[in-house]
Amino acid sequence: MATIDVSSATTLTAASSSRSFSSSLLVTTLRSSTALRVSFALSPFCSSRDRFMARMLAPDTLGLTLPANRSPKGLSLSETQFISFAAKDIDVTEWKGDMLAVGVTEKDMSKDDNSKFENSLLRKLDSQLGGLLAEVSSEEDFTGKTGQSTVLRLPGLGSKRVGLIGLGQSASTTAAFRGLGEAVAAAAKAAQASDVAVALASFEGLSAESKLNTATAIASGTVLGLYEDNRYRSESKKPALKSVDILGLGAGPDLAKKLKQAEDVSSAVIFGRELVNSPANVLTPAVLAEEASKIASLYGDVFSATILNAEQCKELKMGSYLGVAAASANPPHFIHLRYTPPSGPAKVKLALVGKGLTFDSGGYNIKTGPICSIELMKFDMAGSAAVLGAAKAIGLIKPPGVEVHFIVAACENMISGTGMRPGDIVTASDGKTIEEWILWFVNNTDAEGRLTLADALVYACNQDVEKIVDLATLTGACRVALGLSIAGVFTPSDDLAKEVLATSEVSGEKLWRMPLEEGYWESMKSGVADMVNTGDRPGGAITAALFLKQVYDCMIFHVGDVNWMAAHFYNYVIHFTTKRKRLIFVALEKLVEHFFKLSLRYFPLCFLTLVS
Repeated sequence: MATIDVSSATTLTAASSSRSFSSSLLVTTLRSSTALRVSFALSPFCSSRDRFMARMLAPDTLGLTLPANRSPKGLSLSETQFISFAAKDIDVTEWKGDMLAVGVTEKDMSKDDNSKFENSLLRKLDSQLGGLLAEVSSEEDFTGKTGQSTVLRLPGLGSKRVGLIGLGQSASTTAAFRGLGEAVAAAAKAAQASDVAVALASFEGLSAESKLNTATAIASGTVLGLYEDNRYRSESKKPALKSVDILGLGAGPDLAKKLKQAEDVSSAVIFGRELVNSPANVLTPAVLAEEASKIASLYGDVFSATILNAEQCKELKMGSYLGVAAASANPPHFIHLRYTPPSGPAKVKLALVGKGLTFDSGGYNIKTGPICSIELMKFDMAGSAAVLGAAKAIGLIKPPGVEVHFIVAACENMISGTGMRPGDIVTASDGKTIEEWILWFVNNTDAEGRLTLADALVYACNQDVEKIVDLATLTGACRVALGLSIAGVFTPSDDLAKEVLATSEVSGEKLWRMPLEEGYWESMKSGVADMVNTGDRPGGAITAALFLKQVYDCMIFHVGDVNWMAAHFYNYVIHFTTKRKRLIFVALEKLVEHFFKLSLRYFPLCFLTLVS
């Protein structure tokens, strides 16, 4: 299937300063073809007054904010720092390079009565160094606790430096070994090391599969730990790290393949992070659609793409989605990517739906006060970043047996005379026929994400899928309920909950299943429409999920059995923003892990479970 380039068609908002809402709105479908297929809807769908307002409002290049040394057309994501990974079965004392990093537990740092290491690998290193490693680690008060690290420049080895990285009391989880990789990346950056080797002081008890997964986690952590988003800095220094050798965990084609998969998923994670980090005056709904189209073009052998404009969404009766988008000068773009396996039938069909608010002002219920974090509301498309990042990973790795639909209703929630008002009633299709409707009474324009997701879920159900997962920064209430590092999961399906929770344990991320308490629905009932879009303040995360469940229940009635799950991770994004002052969304890793589990179920010899 030929690669299809649609970048010229999809760069809508950056195309010209004289654009208006009647300007060639995108209705692009990418399919198997030897020629470019691009069609445009030319019919205007707004009044001359609206077109005038669109011309008056600022384009996405407001303030000339562009990634450093990049073209104004598109987002132009930065290139991932290339690192060569290799697995080697050589003695650590024989390795030559800039830095040897050894992951150690507190038990590994135990010494005998003569102040010699009891751990055999550390004892061998210390012997080569004339006892200096034990002496200096004692002087530095290095005990192997989590978060501790020390890098020593000692003569006597082929490596210029020796680093000890603390793993805590024990190390057996993906998160622990990913953390080791991140610590190695930090140490390499500080030392400006080009060639690094990583070893574990204790690895004898690891099974063959555990060694594969451990090496993968170390590689993933190293790539993500080394990465910095410097696209909007006038000056930045590139890391010197070029190669990483992983010692003592085996070698061979299986491990090499595993490391390549880790690099691919890490690249997709970075893609998702850069989407979330991009400011709203650069990443508009049109640019987000362009990035999705680039994925379909790049992996045209397995992807097709459909990008719908507002007129097409009107034809599909997406009233709640279009109501949210009505106030913005940047038109909405509805994104649908479809992955089909390169060979063999699809044994299971999934849909991933991501919330795609490229900026959320709150609308007329504008976000005010310090806790509202309006300056961070570019992250309200983190769900779509996870979905598109997962799409990129799937395009790179091409798992068999799984058909996946990636769906995003991209728009902005702004304020203008054409915008949705508190008290308005918007209409959403129930997905069966265009004559049947669900009517929402909008009592809060800042509860907009569920309105866009409602129409996106209806669209997903109509793709003949068996399972739907939606990801969204939906409510701050989830942060209140679960804190800063646990995402909430809502689903009526026990089986789907077990699948995804098991996946999260492997990928090292924390999820917690939340209740769908039907009694809370009383606060969502409306006297003038089918329901309101927000309920009482207590239990706000639950009522938001119950709102989406109404769509799910209606679709079950019409299209048959579909399992649905919602993951709310507003707290995840806020947490990383507060800690590191930038958005580094990570949740897409569990999605890719889940795809591979499904592949394993039907093609057990083709893929190993991917731990990223």
